[in-house]
Amino acid sequence: MSTELSPEDELRLNVLLTGEVHAVRIDESTMTLHALTSLGEARVVLHRNCRPDLYVQRVRELLGGHAMGSPGGYPVHLMRWTSMGQSSAKNLQALLLLGEPEAVKAMAQASTLTHELARRAWWALPGMDVARYLLNHASVRAGTMGQVLADFLIEHLPFEEDPIQAMNSVRAVLGAGLLDPMKSAQLWAKAKHRPHYFVGFLELCPDDLPPDPERLVPPHLAQSAASGDAWGQNFVRCYSPSGQSFLRACAMLLEKPPAPEAVYLLLDILGRYFSGAEERTIRVDWPDDLQREARAMVALGRLSHLDARPILNKTTAVGPLMRRHLAPLFGPILIQLQQLRGQR
Repeated sequence: MSTELSPEDELRLNVLLTGEVHAVRIDESTMTLHALTSLGEARVVLHRNCRPDLYVQRVRELLGGHAMGSPGGYPVHLMRWTSMGQSSAKNLQALLLLGEPEAVKAMAQASTLTHELARRAWWALPGMDVARYLLNHASVRAGTMGQVLADFLIEHLPFEEDPIQAMNSVRAVLGAGLLDPMKSAQLWAKAKHRPHYFVGFLELCPDDLPPDPERLVPPHLAQSAASGDAWGQNFVRCYSPSGQSFLRACAMLLEKPPAPEAVYLLLDILGRYFSGAEERTIRVDWPDDLQREARAMVALGRLSHLDARPILNKTTAVGPLMRRHLAPLFGPILIQLQQLRGQR
């Protein structure tokens, strides 16, 4: 069996690489190499002389030799760069010339990524994972690519089968601030049937949620809040339309968390939301119902992912079976959320 590229392919690829190539991708289904160059896109149809997977490997060896000076340039060089913190634009550009999807994903997560490199990476490997990685960069969010990536994630969200990856897509788009009010409202409505969508809203805009009916704030608490009292502000926040929406969404997510990642995030979100509540400052002259709600806030403010770890470390279950394991933890939390929503 031949161990070399066909002469025609080797010649055409070497000629291609003498020019200014920005990125390479290989379509293994059609055995075609695509290149993004300074003059536009180029295409090389490969003429294999062995099994397709072995031939593509040889093509990548040639690309690695050109980009890195070594056919084994990936992932050995990548690991070396990562350990030494050497992620310069030149190094990242080299990863785009390998025709290797994992290399593109690695560079898409590099802290030194520029908007132009993000554009090239998106050409090389357009997909949900890469879109999420790229939107983590401020330079990408601020440029023209930001809206392109956000629109792609929202458009393809219904086809994302993994609920955790769908959750992360929502988090990426909301974190980028690139979702218009109409699409945001539509996404919130869909979360009623896909509660893991709620995580991004609860994490990134807890005080700016589509409203639920508000609860009436007792006059003395409203006055306390206006004067800067922490407890008064806690009650005003929870009783507000957005606060009641926050509490309801948390309860819905607690009833149907899809996997441990969602559980850990939700517990941290609840802990942060109520972090200012302190039991020692609860007023003894408050009515019993207010004292109960204040103690609920205190308990919720102590939550974190650490509360679920001892349970989830002992099981690989997801879905209903995981929720059964978490019932002793979730039961009291649901009661506390009900109390803050005025339910008995």
